[in-house]
Amino acid sequence: MTATPDVELPDARTVHNPATGDVAGTVRWTDPADIPRIAAGLRTAQAQWESRGAAGRAKVLARFAVWMGEHRDEIEELLIKETGKSATDAVQEVPMLIMIASYYIKTMEKALAPETRPAALPFMAVKKVEVNYRPRPVVGIIAPWNFPVANAMMDALGALAAGCAVLLKPSERTPLTAELLLRGWHDSGGPEVLALAQGAREVSEAIIDNSDFIHFTGSSRTGAKVMERAARRLTPVSLELGGKDPMIVLEDADVELAAQAAVWGGMFNAGQMCVSVERVYVLEPIYDQFVAAVVAAVEKLKVGAGEGSHFGSMIDQTQVEVTDRHVREALAAGARALTGGERGEGNFYPPTVLVDVNHSMSCMTEETFGPTLPIMKVSSVAEAVRLANDSPYGLSASVFSRDVKRAKDVALQLDAGAVNINDVVANLMCITAPMGGWKESGIGARFGGADGMRKYCRQETVVTPRTNVGAGGNYYNNSLKSLKRTTNMMTKLALLRPRRVAK
Repeated sequence: MTATPDVELPDARTVHNPATGDVAGTVRWTDPADIPRIAAGLRTAQAQWESRGAAGRAKVLARFAVWMGEHRDEIEELLIKETGKSATDAVQEVPMLIMIASYYIKTMEKALAPETRPAALPFMAVKKVEVNYRPRPVVGIIAPWNFPVANAMMDALGALAAGCAVLLKPSERTPLTAELLLRGWHDSGGPEVLALAQGAREVSEAIIDNSDFIHFTGSSRTGAKVMERAARRLTPVSLELGGKDPMIVLEDADVELAAQAAVWGGMFNAGQMCVSVERVYVLEPIYDQFVAAVVAAVEKLKVGAGEGSHFGSMIDQTQVEVTDRHVREALAAGARALTGGERGEGNFYPPTVLVDVNHSMSCMTEETFGPTLPIMKVSSVAEAVRLANDSPYGLSASVFSRDVKRAKDVALQLDAGAVNINDVVANLMCITAPMGGWKESGIGARFGGADGMRKYCRQETVVTPRTNVGAGGNYYNNSLKSLKRTTNMMTKLALLRPRRVAK
């Protein structure tokens, strides 16, 4: 529960604004020993939540969406305080949640309805096959700090729509907005199927141990630990992990458009975004023109928290140090910084454009999660594709060309869960399609239309008779001669289509 800074609470932790150092609020950490009790309460409440049906749950989600819209200013003000974001960055999160909620409200009844499957062979037409989507009782969500409103609730909304209860652990760096959102859920008439657990590693471990499904968003290294612990109880997981997203700029691209996209995609939220543009490969004929356009755009950026700035501070000194190390190592290895290049005051880092870079440098191979934009000249499309794929990550990517078909051909050669053509980050808004990473960027996907809800469900197949005729025909009371006759018929019927195709 959020409290004023002067209130003494057991296990109270003070949260500071990374941009100013001011106290943003305090939060009470959860005792890991209490997690089993909290999960048990959620599991009890979930049964009634499921029994409301999709239409009943949609009404609660609709009221919650309205509440978020009406309290948007309050949410964003607190968001800026606990993250040090600029207002430009902060205003993106609540509309994203409202859009996701609206989509689920519109589609959830159809998406979660039982599905009738056809008979594979004519003699099985005597059976009705129905697949039901049954929600997992408790979904544990371990959310990151970079988008503490959107990243926490965008996954929770799908689970709640599916009929699950949700045990949410926001990042210990940004716990305050989650408290506000929980208040909004209750103010909207939401039942006790959404609970918070505040804390660090020990609380996360307890959530994994007491949940029926885990969604984690964060680093690849931590994601592996989450999966390892979940495997102890064979708990399924969905992981959205790190990225080192490449942009490829072909020689026929709209240079100004590509440059503006690179700057926005690389600097938005101080580069602290899993789908940030983290490396750019530009075909040689337009390389100089592209770099000049990028530098001109970056030099117009204003860094600072709150109103009037393009992006704000980084979350803490640890993240500043990672970014600064990547820049320093690149400069020492022969790269040049055309803007920025030296750390600023406090948790601010200036937007930094690096050129003369290559894959021997950490700025091109390790996730930076900071406001840097390394740009590399390439001689061919094949070289650009090879370098783009030369990474343990595969979250998303982008390709710029005036020839959309050509760009799509390049996109389908990239090892990434999503590719944007002549745009960046747009796949985040495409909530009808999967958002998932390849390689070390994750397992499973967010969103994905109906799958954004179904992933939190178990599939239960129910087979019922359409008629009693033939019931028991395959039981042990059948003769061997009859059994052979039946299996011969099955084989012949099953081979009809393969034989036609084989011809």
